[in-house]
Amino acid sequence: MSERIASSCGNLYDTTSLLLQYCNDDNVSAGSTMEVDDRLSHLEQRVQLQEDEIQLLKAALADALRRLGGCEELTQTGAGAGGRRPTVAAPTKVRQLLQALPSKPLTLSNGYVQQKQMGGYPSSPSSPKKEVLQSIKRKSMSTERLSTVRREMVSDSRSRTTSSSSSTCGRSSKECSVNAEDGYVRMFLRGRPVTMHMPDQKRDSYRLDHKGTLPEHKLKLQWVYGYRGRDCRSNLYLLPTGEIVYFNASVVVLYNVEEQQQRHYLGHNDDVKCLGIHPDMVTIATGQVAGTSKDGKMLPPHVRVWDSVSLNTLHVIGMGVFDRAVTCVAFSKSNGGAHLCAVDDANDHILSVWNWQKEKQLADVKCSNDSVLAAAFHPMDANLIVTCGKSHLNFWTMDGNTLTKRQGLFEKNEKPKYVLCVAFAENGDAITGDSSGNIYVWAKGGNRISQVVAKAHEGGIFSLCVLKDGTLVSGGGKDRRMVLWDHDYNKQSEMEVPEAFGPVRAVTEGKQGELLVGTTKNTVLTGSFPETLNPIVQGHTDELWGLDIHPSMEQFVTCGQDKQVHLWDTNSHQPLWSKTTEDPGRSAGFHPSGAVLAVGTMTGRWLVLDTDTQDLVYMHTDGNEIISNVKYSPDGNFLAVGSHDNFVYIYAVTENGKKYSRVGKCTGHSSFVTHLDWSVDSQYIVTNSGDYEILFWEASSGKHVTSMDLVRNVEWATSTCVLGFSVFGVWPDGADGTDINAVCRSHDSSLLASADDFGKVHLFSNPCSQPRAPSHTYSGHSSHVTNVAFLHDDSHLISTGGKDTSILQWVVA
Repeated sequence: MSERIASSCGNLYDTTSLLLQYCNDDNVSAGSTMEVDDRLSHLEQRVQLQEDEIQLLKAALADALRRLGGCEELTQTGAGAGGRRPTVAAPTKVRQLLQALPSKPLTLSNGYVQQKQMGGYPSSPSSPKKEVLQSIKRKSMSTERLSTVRREMVSDSRSRTTSSSSSTCGRSSKECSVNAEDGYVRMFLRGRPVTMHMPDQKRDSYRLDHKGTLPEHKLKLQWVYGYRGRDCRSNLYLLPTGEIVYFNASVVVLYNVEEQQQRHYLGHNDDVKCLGIHPDMVTIATGQVAGTSKDGKMLPPHVRVWDSVSLNTLHVIGMGVFDRAVTCVAFSKSNGGAHLCAVDDANDHILSVWNWQKEKQLADVKCSNDSVLAAAFHPMDANLIVTCGKSHLNFWTMDGNTLTKRQGLFEKNEKPKYVLCVAFAENGDAITGDSSGNIYVWAKGGNRISQVVAKAHEGGIFSLCVLKDGTLVSGGGKDRRMVLWDHDYNKQSEMEVPEAFGPVRAVTEGKQGELLVGTTKNTVLTGSFPETLNPIVQGHTDELWGLDIHPSMEQFVTCGQDKQVHLWDTNSHQPLWSKTTEDPGRSAGFHPSGAVLAVGTMTGRWLVLDTDTQDLVYMHTDGNEIISNVKYSPDGNFLAVGSHDNFVYIYAVTENGKKYSRVGKCTGHSSFVTHLDWSVDSQYIVTNSGDYEILFWEASSGKHVTSMDLVRNVEWATSTCVLGFSVFGVWPDGADGTDINAVCRSHDSSLLASADDFGKVHLFSNPCSQPRAPSHTYSGHSSHVTNVAFLHDDSHLISTGGKDTSILQWVVA
């Protein structure tokens, strides 16, 4: 068999492949009159068909490697006992062949070759179509040869077992099957068989057709950490209820700072991008982006008008009208708020006006070829709308169903690259702030500048706020300054936002003369001139994956690609401390004592921090790829470091987490390590990988455990691996293997939570060992949910969002 493997694998990259012949067609060139896009589309289909073949081949090779390794051990044992040692192909040869294969599926998207990692977002290279063809030529394999190798190698393995009972568990005629005699359940992900061994006590009683039950407990959203300031404006207001309103992910937050309570509007199904307050200060309009449902259907962008007291949705505006996202929304002022304007983030940036109570569009017009950053009704004229953005300031007059434009005339004054914000003075003058740091005053009803405050800020002015007494506050980007101007635009006072919180994005008047300031680093601060601004809302600013729970206190740690590590208190909802690291963070884990925590980064480096002093205790680098997991053993004597270089590194831990020495390296995965768990007795580790392998290891040595009888009855301290007998019911019908990013079992073992790629948190009964088990499903995240974890007392569940950078805290009730 080993000779057949070597022979077949040696021909994997044969240039006589049909696909390579196709790529070598001389007609494909820059000057060709043939449809290159059609060719690329055809190639994409061909490569897609090869993906499953590649994965199956790699799985078979990995299995062959392990079996050959096992045979070699047995023969060595036999030889040592005086027995004759048969000839066996060297496992090193198979390993070399295995490592020569690509570890991540090859896909095409928009004409570019991309590598899709679990939960990852591929980036488009700058290569033209010709380079795409060259890349395909280099990396593609012959489907026919792959099929031959796969049939030869996998048929043996599949013929070994017969299913005693089976039940449909996916699309494409793939089945879940159970083999009671050998004690395992098998499912398929992307054509890849996943075998999960059950405990002995389940062998006789387990049935695939048994229906799972919903958990008795449910989740209720209690707290949203963070604020979306990095790319949004005018999204922070004070309501008469004493609450401040803003949004993060798909949740609109109403936060009473004094009472430390939040309420949440949960009507949206994807990212909220803009917010407008009605003159009655009760009705609110929020606009969202276009989204995608779990089954791939388009979720159209729209505006929702809702009551901030009852949180009831009053009207849904523009469903099927808007294109990409609603980026600006505002109510009219002078006619009692009867009209609503909105800007669509389509190519033409359409400005539309609506009778929102009748959900009827009154007028629309192409606003600008360039980005539109703000839109507002004039407070004294219901038929006048001002929009601004890149290279423009426009005054729109509505007459019936027609919108007529007058451009702002800068004349002898400097025309800025961006007009960033607009506000209105008490007398009706329009005031603008721009990217050059200038404040321009535009006389009421006109389109000419009447007054100039040149270089009011160094760099852009992102927000202007006219206070109740008629004075003006401007907020700067580059200089992070807040400046107070009197009625004649003379500077009265100023203060600076601390560098750690970033440039200003939104400014509004708070209680008792205080200001509320939103920043690009997703922070909300409060304060008054000339005092210091203090944070009341903080969050991450880049993709977020790392999460772990303190073993005994109501605290948790998060780390993200913004290079920030935050230790959060679940009662005050504030970080107890924050630390900046040199590298983007990816994973985190507490020592059982809580004295230290480990942080894994995107670069192969991992570090250990003292949880009290934030001091760096230890730092080491293993490989140069993502550290996806850092997890201490239950007894605190070991640390397992799982990497995207396919290895798990085992370290002995002494001096209560202060000293580390490597004792083992787990070698055998054919793709990147995604999840790992320790046994209760700290003797074993179970791991998952990017190609859906489930492997077991001896912790003290890193040796691969090949006998399932040694580990099938092991009790696991945690359940974070997404593949395994006790959790496989979380996978939805037709899952492609990247749909579930994380799972976590409650400490009392009654519940199992999962984080999926569609912005949802699911709550299951544990164990979850029936196909497509029923669950309670919860929305709030607008991106892939990257992690979930129960607090030490199971009172709350914490979930983290990826691109939406949000942290949600749920009460378990």
